[in-house]
Amino acid sequence: MPVLRSAARRAREAQENQAAAEAPVVPPAARRRRAARRQEARGVREAAAAEEEKAAAEEIAPAEVSGERAGEEPMDDQDSADKQAGEDASPIPETVQVANSPRYKVERKLGKGGFGQVYVGRRISANAAGAVEVALKFEHKNSKGCNHGPPYEWQVYDILGGIHGVPRVHYKGRQGDYFIMVMDMLGLSLWDACSNNSHTMSVEMVACIAIEAISILEKVHSKGYVHGDVKPENFLLGPPGTPEEKKLFLVDLGLATKWKDRSTGHHVEYDQRPDIFRGTVRYASVHAHLGRIGSRRDDLESLAYTLVFLLRGRLPWQGYQGENKGFLVCKKKMCTSPESLCSFCPQPFKEFVEYVVNLKFDEEPNYAKCISLFDSIVGPNPDIRPINTDGAQKLIHQVGQKRGRISLEGETDEQPKKKVRMGMPATQWISVYNARRPMKQRYHYNVADSRLVQHIDKGNEDGLFISCISSCANLWALIMDAGTGFSSQVYELSPHFLHKEWIMDQWDRNYYITALAGANNGSSLVVMSKGNT
Repeated sequence: MPVLRSAARRAREAQENQAAAEAPVVPPAARRRRAARRQEARGVREAAAAEEEKAAAEEIAPAEVSGERAGEEPMDDQDSADKQAGEDASPIPETVQVANSPRYKVERKLGKGGFGQVYVGRRISANAAGAVEVALKFEHKNSKGCNHGPPYEWQVYDILGGIHGVPRVHYKGRQGDYFIMVMDMLGLSLWDACSNNSHTMSVEMVACIAIEAISILEKVHSKGYVHGDVKPENFLLGPPGTPEEKKLFLVDLGLATKWKDRSTGHHVEYDQRPDIFRGTVRYASVHAHLGRIGSRRDDLESLAYTLVFLLRGRLPWQGYQGENKGFLVCKKKMCTSPESLCSFCPQPFKEFVEYVVNLKFDEEPNYAKCISLFDSIVGPNPDIRPINTDGAQKLIHQVGQKRGRISLEGETDEQPKKKVRMGMPATQWISVYNARRPMKQRYHYNVADSRLVQHIDKGNEDGLFISCISSCANLWALIMDAGTGFSSQVYELSPHFLHKEWIMDQWDRNYYITALAGANNGSSLVVMSKGNT
């Protein structure tokens, strides 16, 4: 290309010098008169052409069309904060009525999470059916969980809502800028209960929580989903003063994902995206930190960290700050052995941690055996336990009266199971990963000359560059992409096909042709780009 550019430039200079030498000398006055006549003629031609174009456009102008498609963007634990900032800009309505629900007055705020805000709703209509108090969950229409429609969480509640340990959704719909769910009113979260009790809980209380939480997760997993954000804040007790006050519920399904393909019934395939983190740093599994696809083992590992936190009031990786907090927490989790993590906990907690951190990606957990660990350290009478464990009784029955413990060496004659994480590894792997930018593409067609600049400038503002152009009936079509690898781009719409001088000037500036097209009227559009890859 540089040789061609130099040769073209030398040829152009030679032609210009020769033309200058052969040109006859014209008096200045004559030159001015000729220029004036040429300018006048050109003005008449341009005016006539403009009138023709306007008349043709008014008669049969095709509709200009644009479209856009964007790939899924990474979501991590920071997304919720950004999202909530947008939600706060729109005030929560004073009253709510969605679908065929009664009318509710919005009262005090119960909480705020990554996927919405929850308020108390008090029924206004005295004669209407249903509970007097409900929980109203608001999610802003611009939330990433909505994705230009109802929240993703709604789909999950349609499948999981009302199963053992998951609250029911009675109504859902949109009002103003918010998508709203009307749900069962519940009580304190385990986080609040722990905070109200000197930041720790009794061994029997935590063991009962373990039993019931495992049974709830087993029901969720049986529907083909993993929760994805198991932590004390997402386990709630039933409403106080009611028969359900000792029941445990799992809420906030915004990060739930499928571990099983519903069409085939097979486990989802393993994948890893180290640039994407989903969950809460303190309680997330090591696999979640490493960007691995979520599976049943991850919920149980997060539950293990939750139980140790409730029992001890603290986890060894708390206190890290800064941009690399997630890396430091993950590193600490990987080098903390079950013995060290559970050094002040009863033996069943250590065995549970040891079991769950060594589960394989697609391995089905032995929920009944996990429950039997903790069932051995709580009172024999379920009726007087601090947490209702009725939901776990079926699983407990599967192991009968045997209060055995999980053997990491396996329960069959198969090969002994390798212990994957037992503390500081003897060797370490380093993964080098280059994340591909999310795909985003925009197209425009039936675009007139006068509208090109507007579309191209808007695309450039959004980080898009022209990747392809074409023309039909003197109208343009262009494709703009986010993943072209270009760092800068210039273009020219020329009245004649390929303006060579302009192209050569751009070559001198290190721009190269990346797209071009010609129209029926002889004009051309040339795009030249610089690359950063």
